[in-house]
Amino acid sequence: MGRVSQAQAEENRRRVVDTASRLFREQGTHVSVADLMKAAGLTHGAFYKQFASKEALVDEVTAHVFDEIARRNAAGLERHDGQRDAAQRALIDAYLSVEHRDNAADGCPVAALAADIARGPEGREARRTYAKGVADFAAFVAPAEAVAGGEGVSGVGGGEGGLARLCTLVGALVLSRATHGSPLSEEILAAAHAALTEAG
Repeated sequence: MGRVSQAQAEENRRRVVDTASRLFREQGTHVSVADLMKAAGLTHGAFYKQFASKEALVDEVTAHVFDEIARRNAAGLERHDGQRDAAQRALIDAYLSVEHRDNAADGCPVAALAADIARGPEGREARRTYAKGVADFAAFVAPAEAVAGGEGVSGVGGGEGGLARLCTLVGALVLSRATHGSPLSEEILAAAHAALTEAG
């Protein structure tokens, strides 16, 4: 069998990262390399041609999913002609929806990866990337007055208002997923939605 071209190797790497992005959000980072590669349609041995270790993949996937959030948020702002309040309202509507609750694989990495990142060792690149991603997301959802006032989240705009909004979003999503199948699940989403939209 011939060598894989550089273009094919890059495509294989992208496929692994994309597949891992979905599986890690849906099932956690404990997904085995064998299961991951099977889902990506590649051989188990091909993994180590692309990544030094599974930890290196977790680092890359964490960066990838937070880049995805930043792109989505920027696109939302553009879709609403730079109107921050309208973009935030649309984000809240989508974030606290049954569709988002039921689709962890394409959902928010803040909620999906929190437990895995917390269990990982301090000093890991994935943890640093996660913390920056949380701060950036909090800044995006921060009330307009916090942004105008220059409040900070570890050097990034948003302050307490952005953090409180993000905690409400993420907490509601996690709890609604954990109570799925009970009427409480949708009540949690509705209560968080009301709290965020009626408050600001």
